[in-house]
Amino acid sequence: MAGDFSFNSKIRFDKNGLDNPSRQRSRSLQVMIFMLFVTTLVTLPIFRLAELQLVQGAYNRQRAENNRIRPVSVPATRGQILDRNGKIFAANRVSRSVYVWPKERSAQEWQEIAATLGPIVKLPAAEIIKKIDGVGYKSALPVRISKDIDVATFVALGEQANTLRGVEIRVESSRDNPHQQLAAHLLGYVGEASLEQLKANPAYPMGMLVGQMGVEKLANSTLEGVWGNRLIEVNAKGEEIQDLGVKDPIPGKPVQLTLDLDMQKTAEKALGNRLGAVVAIDVKTGALLTMASWPTFDPNIFTRKVTQKEWDRLQGPEKPFLNRAVQGYPVGSTFKIVTAVAGMESGKFSPDSTLVSSSSINIGGISFNEHGAGYGTIGFRDALAYSSNTFFYQVGMEAGPEEMAKWAKKMGIGGTINLELLGLESANHGQVPIPAEKQKMYGEDWYVGDTVTMAIGQGLVLCTPLELAVMVSTIANGGSRVQPHLLASQTNTPITQKISTGIKPATLNVIKQGLIEVVKKGTGRGLNDGTIPLSAGKTGTVEMPGHPDNSMYVGFAPADKPEVAIAVIVEGGGYGAVSAAPIALDVFRTYFQKQGFKPTNKPL
Repeated sequence: MAGDFSFNSKIRFDKNGLDNPSRQRSRSLQVMIFMLFVTTLVTLPIFRLAELQLVQGAYNRQRAENNRIRPVSVPATRGQILDRNGKIFAANRVSRSVYVWPKERSAQEWQEIAATLGPIVKLPAAEIIKKIDGVGYKSALPVRISKDIDVATFVALGEQANTLRGVEIRVESSRDNPHQQLAAHLLGYVGEASLEQLKANPAYPMGMLVGQMGVEKLANSTLEGVWGNRLIEVNAKGEEIQDLGVKDPIPGKPVQLTLDLDMQKTAEKALGNRLGAVVAIDVKTGALLTMASWPTFDPNIFTRKVTQKEWDRLQGPEKPFLNRAVQGYPVGSTFKIVTAVAGMESGKFSPDSTLVSSSSINIGGISFNEHGAGYGTIGFRDALAYSSNTFFYQVGMEAGPEEMAKWAKKMGIGGTINLELLGLESANHGQVPIPAEKQKMYGEDWYVGDTVTMAIGQGLVLCTPLELAVMVSTIANGGSRVQPHLLASQTNTPITQKISTGIKPATLNVIKQGLIEVVKKGTGRGLNDGTIPLSAGKTGTVEMPGHPDNSMYVGFAPADKPEVAIAVIVEGGGYGAVSAAPIALDVFRTYFQKQGFKPTNKPL
């Protein structure tokens, strides 16, 4: 039994036990595979760590640096805009802007933050996201989403600081027009550089403020300066720890204008809330002293987001953006100055010529009326003083439309003024068309009535107030056309050089005497009150079918040694002596008070 038991047991062990060679090899292989697996798990992180430290160490150190070091643009202070005497038209003030750092959060997180941030800064969340999308979510540079925030917004952002990681408030310098809407059409405004401007100027940082209109745009390269940079170290919350380096900004340089701040204030106050314009220039140099237009706007609104109400007004029917000083108007009797020059310079008349004025004259079967019963036989001097229509009808008919148009252009009307020197991109100019031009412009023939109405500044004749100021200054300064300009640095330089028109001294003298008589005894005698030196000028009352008459005035002073020329229009103002002339008087007063003139308070 014992032998049997031992044998059988051995047989079973050989078949199923560990001592079976095949079974043993299989078990060893399993152990080896397990050990290899464990070794791999242990060594893979070691290899990865080695790769990160040795192979990709420089790259990852760069990423780490980028995560804790931020480049920050430092805006340059924009140069001031000054009047001719150094008084401030535009300066700067401290303001706060809201920036976001795109790479601080994921796209999904920015969606959530924008939903919280939007109502605080009064911007739609979609607009915030659009600004971030514009630079990309990996951008290491900040993006301005709101500028010139108020105190309430600043406090509200502070209260939400813990939930707005990646949002930053920065102190900046904002443009400030302390006189608000004063000279707005000329000064213009600033705004963030557009995509096109950024592409055209690679040195511009995101958020760069550039001039978008007027002097701000005309002299932008002088005013803008050069932005600086800071490298700052921040912690995980985005809080600034220390400065690592600073490149200081270079401030913009000031720009001095030819404008007179006090005259500009007077002009805008005198014009009031009436549609129209006022222009005053130096008759010797063409330096622009005043240019007012109403309605106007406040450039300060563009330092922040413009409200819908403000935008609707800017786009409204009264067109606040429209500079009426450089828009064409029918100008009525003020054009008789040009007709007088054309009549005498054509050789058809002399300074001593006389004509019979009457209640009306018949030309081509059409009756053209005078103001009243007529003034009898008069010459150019009295014709200007009394503004006789029938006298100038005859002069215009004899001289012809081509001669009137020629002299109008020589004296500054119809596109001879370089408006780029004023930074006026949307400006217009007048027109005094001849028969061939009428056919081309309107597809109509020229009629005798066109010549008659041209002679008194009606019909197809259009002039801008700026052109009228240049025109009357040509009479004042001895026959030279000046070039209006706005930058003081351009005065008495080749680009603003006067151009001789060739008007004979005798012609100039009789016209000047006629304009003096307008002030002494004619429709402009309201200006002869002794508060300014004796001046010379011409009123105009312009018929506007279906609307009240426009009121016009052009003039210069002093009459004997002219210094300043003025042109005024008041839309719907009626008689020139009633609305336009008093505005001119106010502007003259301010000019001569600054010159030390002592009023006599009685006619001169």
